[in-house]
Amino acid sequence: MQLLRIYLLPVIAMTAIVLASNVAVQFPVFAQIGSLQLADILTYGAFTYAFAFLVTDLTNRRYGPAIARRVVYIGFAAAVACSIVVPPVLYDLGFLEYATAAERLLRIAIASGGAFLAAQLLDIAVFNRLRQESWWRAPAASSLSGSVVDTITFFTVAFAPFFLFLGPNDGFALESAPLLGLMAVEAPRWVSWAIGDFTVKLFIAVFALVPYRIIMQHFMPARPVAAAGI
Repeated sequence: MQLLRIYLLPVIAMTAIVLASNVAVQFPVFAQIGSLQLADILTYGAFTYAFAFLVTDLTNRRYGPAIARRVVYIGFAAAVACSIVVPPVLYDLGFLEYATAAERLLRIAIASGGAFLAAQLLDIAVFNRLRQESWWRAPAASSLSGSVVDTITFFTVAFAPFFLFLGPNDGFALESAPLLGLMAVEAPRWVSWAIGDFTVKLFIAVFALVPYRIIMQHFMPARPVAAAGI
């Protein structure tokens, strides 16, 4: 019963974020900031996925790195499963105009799962190293470093031509276009997608410090956990 109380809320929260992100990532953000068309670089998934770091950090602060890692492993399984299952379901329900080939789904699942696992485990390691510092340093540094790894890993594995052995390339993603849709220099579209995604993650990492502080002070006071505890 004690273990159930410990794992229940973090697992539900992590699974919900992963599922929501896999749904939201299918839909571009149709908005404009000056000359910047957000639909060219952003999907709604960028706004939901970053909160996975908040769940990991709260779990780590409250229960320690060992339990946080177990929650991440469950999130990893959910990320892989959702990457394969969600797009066909949305297409069958009429929410998506085009179906994604099974080979592409497999590559996306590998990219998504690998990025999630690497980023979240790094988040735990960085957080644990800084857990005795000022309250904001551990979640800020861990979320930032995790976001860097997540963005680079996912977008390169999912779209870079080098990873063709994992599945077919996405021709549209590889097309050259003005960087961020407005600069003179051109780059493959997926590079602009990565920049847009990472920018949102940075904003969410800063914003998430507010609920992190509130939850830790009022609902989940930290337990004594050794910095090197596993």
